[in-house]
Amino acid sequence: MNSVVTVGLLTEVFVTLFVIMDPIGTIPLFLSLTRGRSRASVKRAAWQAVAVSFAVIVAFAFFGRQILDYLGISLPALQAAGGLLLLLVALELLTGKEEAPTASSDVNVALVPLGTPLLAGPGAIVATMVLSQRVGSVPDFVAVALGVVLVHVALWLSMRFSLPILRLLREGGVVLVSRIAGLLLSAIAVQLVADAVRAFIAGQG
Repeated sequence: MNSVVTVGLLTEVFVTLFVIMDPIGTIPLFLSLTRGRSRASVKRAAWQAVAVSFAVIVAFAFFGRQILDYLGISLPALQAAGGLLLLLVALELLTGKEEAPTASSDVNVALVPLGTPLLAGPGAIVATMVLSQRVGSVPDFVAVALGVVLVHVALWLSMRFSLPILRLLREGGVVLVSRIAGLLLSAIAVQLVADAVRAFIAGQG
């Protein structure tokens, strides 16, 4: 299996992006933004939002480094900034102070705010750029690509079947999942900052 895909990297990519993009925690926001719409419209909004998110993530995974080089930003600096940004997101999840975006009648909510910045937000973009820099072989590339795809499949499934999932978990279950996600995300954020500090000390920044 390792000759085809780097399992450790695949696991790290999937878990990191899953925690950041939070498919389960997205359900209440998705339901609020699509309230009053037909079943067909809700299904269409689910796949459109995932498609937009996937396109944004892939674009930054491929061209993010070129953007950094053009701006003269080092990878450790990106890791430190990303870690601090993720820590803020984690604190919002832990304290329950994240703000829900509101729908607008003249805006396709599947594109904005669902596709971006709700799904493909700054945290997910930064994490993907950092993880993509670890690709050094074909198995590594497959691991990162597969991890991104699997997370977006999970996002689509959570929104596609949002009503049954919400009835199963209820509001209390969604809150519990969000708190656990916040705890894991805070650990990931601290690790990113620690790695950046070590890189700066080693003169790599």
